[in-house]
Amino acid sequence: MPTDEAVALATDPDEEPARVRSPKGDRVKQTIIINADAYETRIAILEDGELAELLVERAEQRRHVGDIYKGRVNAVLPGMQAAFVDLGLPKTGFLHASDLSESLNDLEDISDLDENGDRGHRRRGPALKIEDHLKKGQEVLVQITKESIGTKGPRVTQQVSLPGRYCVLMPGVDHVGVSRRIEDRAERQRIKAIIADLKPKGVGLIARTAGEGKGDHEFAADVKHLVKLWQKVDRKAAGVRAPAPVHRELEMTAGLIRDLFTDEVDEVVIDDKDSFAEIQSYLKSVSPELRDRVKLYPGHDPIFDAYAIEPQIEKTFERKVWLKKGGYICIDHAEALVAIDVNTGRFTGKKNQEETIFRTNMEAAKEIPRQLRLRDIGGIIVIDFIDMESEANKRAVLDEVRRELRHDRARTKAFAVSDLGLIEMTRQRERSSLLHYYTEDCPYCAGLGKVPSPETMLVKLERALRRVAAMGGEKRLTLRVAPEVALYFVEQEARRFAELEKRFKLHVDIKDDPQLRRGEMRIFNDKRQELTKQVVGAVPGT
Repeated sequence: MPTDEAVALATDPDEEPARVRSPKGDRVKQTIIINADAYETRIAILEDGELAELLVERAEQRRHVGDIYKGRVNAVLPGMQAAFVDLGLPKTGFLHASDLSESLNDLEDISDLDENGDRGHRRRGPALKIEDHLKKGQEVLVQITKESIGTKGPRVTQQVSLPGRYCVLMPGVDHVGVSRRIEDRAERQRIKAIIADLKPKGVGLIARTAGEGKGDHEFAADVKHLVKLWQKVDRKAAGVRAPAPVHRELEMTAGLIRDLFTDEVDEVVIDDKDSFAEIQSYLKSVSPELRDRVKLYPGHDPIFDAYAIEPQIEKTFERKVWLKKGGYICIDHAEALVAIDVNTGRFTGKKNQEETIFRTNMEAAKEIPRQLRLRDIGGIIVIDFIDMESEANKRAVLDEVRRELRHDRARTKAFAVSDLGLIEMTRQRERSSLLHYYTEDCPYCAGLGKVPSPETMLVKLERALRRVAAMGGEKRLTLRVAPEVALYFVEQEARRFAELEKRFKLHVDIKDDPQLRRGEMRIFNDKRQELTKQVVGAVPGT
């Protein structure tokens, strides 16, 4: 996502949009729709008119990936090979030993990429020990590479990098690299020669995919801009006391144009005049040939309504996703991973069972990577495909998953189908998913997704009445519960309720209370003293 991808793109120049192709091999039409207002900016990336990615940024919830801070080391933990750095943010930053600035000295190939979500650096010699390089109270310059998610603070690195349109500048590195997405050997050598001549002392340069086909003038202007930016950051860092921010990454719209707007994008449509003017001004200096692809939305209807995006957004929060042939997938978020279950649903097929299962799995294998991109789901993902007997079918499903994952800008890795029919995979996570960004845990069920049934509430009441009877001295009680629970007690369980009163020799007056949740009940005696805490036990989900 533009703002948050900035550092990932900077350090991993190959992590740029793949050239998306349709199953027939034709290039997919890519359109970027920008809805900008004072409180929230939304960017929809459409592929052949279908929503592929949604990027959201709110004014009061600005994201921090790419920001550079002068921080202070709060603690060094040799057992974890990590340090915690005070950035002046609500949560301290997490700095691992692999992200120390000293590790830059051991690079073999700055453009090498790894599969594990790190920078892909291959090291020579033994791993660094963090306690040899950091001390408590030490001031360090760090850059945020992953947003604060849940209870975890932001991930930071000392290996600072600044992305431009055609290059990435990395202070403290004496290397030159070229994005691996530029495959032509002659073109790679040409670009490498250009940026090698332009590279100042004390910094490294990586040519990005957008630099393919560009000349000396474009690269020189980009390098000049990045060098000035780094000098500004360096001066500010020297003049402030930690903790303090020294550089802010571009806002989301500007970052999108810098990082994603290439020849592969057919059209950018925006509904804000000021943002449109800024984009046109930026492109005039860096990519004038793309200016005519940026258009100001002329309509009166909301832009996302005009492009039928809103209904697609609403579906991104649904647990169940239906497949075209009648099967469906269920997406469940757990604390440490996301589980995706595949079911045949209404699809019965026309041939044998294996063929029906295979076709459902293949359809799910195509849809699941799309949902991961659309919902921005990251971390560990476990996909439970329907069990297949044929090894060839298992390989075909895995190949389809991997093929679709190539369209993803985030780093991914899918492992072979396990004996239980599971595919385990990882997807780069820099921020919370859209579900967590847009929602919060239900105050009624505390995120469980379940509330006690009326039957459970009646059992709970029975235990409470037994405790009241054991206490002695009470003859008349007032019970307050949620309206639907009160209705259940009175209409469907009147006989059982009367039996409880007779057994415990108590008269219970039921009152419905709209302010109470399904799992709550309050019990008062005839003196209006509340007995709830003494006699009502906890029920899961309340």
